[in-house]
Amino acid sequence: MAQYFVIHPENPQARLVHQAVTILNQGGVIAYPTDSTYALGCILGNVDAQKRIRDIRGVDESHHFTLVCRNLAEIGNYAQVDNSQFRLLKANTPGQYTFVLKASREVPRRLQHPKRSTIGLRVPQHTVTQAILDELNQPLLSMTLMLPGDSEPINEAWDIRDRLEHQVDLVIDAGACVAEPTTVIDLTGASPQLIRLGAGDPGPFGLDE
Repeated sequence: MAQYFVIHPENPQARLVHQAVTILNQGGVIAYPTDSTYALGCILGNVDAQKRIRDIRGVDESHHFTLVCRNLAEIGNYAQVDNSQFRLLKANTPGQYTFVLKASREVPRRLQHPKRSTIGLRVPQHTVTQAILDELNQPLLSMTLMLPGDSEPINEAWDIRDRLEHQVDLVIDAGACVAEPTTVIDLTGASPQLIRLGAGDPGPFGLDE
């Protein structure tokens, strides 16, 4: 049965953040809040936890994870970023965006797009998420918490607990999220391409809604 932590959205309790990271490091899957929607997360090297997340979501290997990073410097460890990409990322992180970039050698092949060798990365602007990432000292592998048959992500932690209490190891309640997925922007080409319109404004990338 999943543990349930109520964590303050602006002043996260260090003890609970530490316990959440312990659960992750022990192979756990957590449901946690972000600046877009609640998400499912595990640590990068845990293949079993990745399979559990895919099973919860009802998706196969073709559905890719996002690497949730602390900051722009951490993105640079997992993606190939040139000067123009760096300027765009610097101006728009943290925020409600997921960026598609060429993966670096630090990213396992199984997590990359099989044909393009790309990876989705983001830096969320959420105090609880950032506290977890700081304590974890590495990115989270993440997917939006959208369950099979649902038309939109689950937005309340108590609802997540009711529906997933036997499938995840921890649910973090930091209040409702905005319940809108990130805006996904592909930065691998000559100019940014809008893949999915979500919570983030595409305007700073010269893209129309």
